[in-house]
Amino acid sequence: MSYRVGVDVGGTFTDMVVMDTEGNLGIFKVPSRPKEPEKAVLDAFALAAASGSQPLEDFLGKCEFVHGTTIATNAVLERKAAKTGLICTEGFRDILTLGQGRKPDTYNLRMHPPKPYVPRYLTLPVRERINSEGEVVIPLNEDDARKAVRQFKAWNVQAIAVCFLWSIANPVHEQQVAQIIESEWPGIPYSISSEVQPIIREYLRTSATSLDASLKPVVRKYLANLETSLKSSGLKSEVLVAVSAGGVMSAKQLAQKPIYSVLSGPSSGPNAGLLLAQQVSEDNLITIDMGGTSFEVSVVTKGYPAVTRAAKVGGVATGITTVEVSTIGAGGGSIGWVDEAGMLHVGPQSAGADPGPACYMKGGTEPTVTDANVVLGYINPDYFLGGRIQINAQRSEEVIRQKIADALQVSTVEAAEAIHKVVNQNMIGAIEQITIRRGVDPREYMLIVGGGAGAVHAARLAQELQMKRVLIPRVAGVLCALGMLASDITFENVGSLGTTSNEFNVTGVNQLLADLTARGTAALIAEGVPEEDRIFEYFVDARYPGQTNETSVTMRSGQLTPEAVAQLAADFHETHQKTYGSSEPGAIVEFGHWRVVARGRVEKLKLPEHRSTRAAKDPAPALKGKRQAFFDGQYLDTPVYDGDKIEAGNVIPGPAIIEEATTTVIVTPQAKITVTQRGDYFMELA
Repeated sequence: MSYRVGVDVGGTFTDMVVMDTEGNLGIFKVPSRPKEPEKAVLDAFALAAASGSQPLEDFLGKCEFVHGTTIATNAVLERKAAKTGLICTEGFRDILTLGQGRKPDTYNLRMHPPKPYVPRYLTLPVRERINSEGEVVIPLNEDDARKAVRQFKAWNVQAIAVCFLWSIANPVHEQQVAQIIESEWPGIPYSISSEVQPIIREYLRTSATSLDASLKPVVRKYLANLETSLKSSGLKSEVLVAVSAGGVMSAKQLAQKPIYSVLSGPSSGPNAGLLLAQQVSEDNLITIDMGGTSFEVSVVTKGYPAVTRAAKVGGVATGITTVEVSTIGAGGGSIGWVDEAGMLHVGPQSAGADPGPACYMKGGTEPTVTDANVVLGYINPDYFLGGRIQINAQRSEEVIRQKIADALQVSTVEAAEAIHKVVNQNMIGAIEQITIRRGVDPREYMLIVGGGAGAVHAARLAQELQMKRVLIPRVAGVLCALGMLASDITFENVGSLGTTSNEFNVTGVNQLLADLTARGTAALIAEGVPEEDRIFEYFVDARYPGQTNETSVTMRSGQLTPEAVAQLAADFHETHQKTYGSSEPGAIVEFGHWRVVARGRVEKLKLPEHRSTRAAKDPAPALKGKRQAFFDGQYLDTPVYDGDKIEAGNVIPGPAIIEEATTTVIVTPQAKITVTQRGDYFMELA
């Protein structure tokens, strides 16, 4: 193959990055098509092919393709996933209704309990019982199971989930129900918890299984349409899809467990950040991605992205391991509005791709962050998306004056500045949520900026958080798409076996780890990964007696000895100390969930260095002119530079504006940019 291609479908734009055999990058953006997302992918391929004067069929035939999609996330958020029936153990019909027994807003007495993901009437109990030791106490009543499947068929459900109380200790009853489903209703998609997520805590397991089942019809249809469209247009390689844990897997494998595609796109951001930060020798990173609809932030500490199993989408617990990404509705298309009390808000509503901000002149009537940035002089109306989208600055002024300035009784520019500041504070809150409130000091980290809108706001975010270093890649507008190309093929297998540090079940744990490793090996073989490229990482979730939450600990080996158990306990104490600021080195440690991550190494990206024709620091040859831009309460005559003419070694003090085809870099008066050898923008703040 001649090209490696990463595509990230967002709410407003679909991003594509193309890398050739020499490491040269091509960056492309097209408007997303919310109703037909696969067509936006084809639009991006057509644009990339045209840029190289190649027929689309020829170009596709030379491509390896990695895809990030929001199809699963949106299906859950919009409650458009498949109608799903749940089969559970008799007496446990209300697992999803009760949840974890906590309200999202603890002190809101008027808050109604969240609705269960699968309605109660679609949750049917059957008689069976296996105890915590895996012993059959009550055999499965097959008549109950058959009646449940037939009832679901009469109710026209589109998928079935099966979750029994102690299937993690013995999955035999779930496997029997699976056989009954196949005999009673051949072809209906179904998921059983012992295969999806065999973990202790029935709520998370039930939620994960229900999600997985409900997504199978949606994700399978989308992937089939995507593959059909691309193959018929000339694609010869297999489609790979980014998964929530930060890796990729084939579309064929993902169709079997579509829950792994939740947070598919944003999970690739940390991988891109690590790749780009190598040039400045940093491995403590905060990566952000501000697109047209949302803002995502994640943390990388000592080269490892933070992961969680507590991630929720639209209030629904996923139960699976995901790269920890905090997401809020803050993007270029986020709408500014004034409430009845006269307070200004920005988002979470977004103008999206259609109709888009008012300045797009596509029917948008609400003031957005993009409109505010146009009024403030940050965005060039004649060079938005490289000039491919013409925007109307006068329209931005009109909607901000009519909808915001008049309501607040301020000038139009003051209203635009207020929108800019409010959305900044929203994003700062999201960063603080995943850093300061977790014991992470952002001042010790470098900010990696992604998204088409991120570089407009990055300097002010860093200033507020007292961060001194910011890296704005030339590929900022397609950061997650690049991260997909840097991601390994990844499979995670989980098993549950409770044991303690003082009475450790060495034989049982080693057997479980061997089984999980064998499953990972089989998955990598199915993906065609050669033995020398297979990597296995081992983790355990542990806690002190009486704790309700576990802490993930990295294991040093996948084979434990009595001596290694003592080291594992010591590693838990150390991890707990770093995470929570406390530990009890002499205490017993309880171990529960065991995870094996199987990775298939992909060819590492080698980004080319940026060519420089001169050694001077002076960027004057790239100067396009000057325009009025708003800084610190006033318009300043601000130098504007052409990003295509910026060279390695150039030093650009603020205030300044650098215009790229897919993003605009705002350099505040307190900041200075030095262009790296790769051509990225390394910003230092006073």
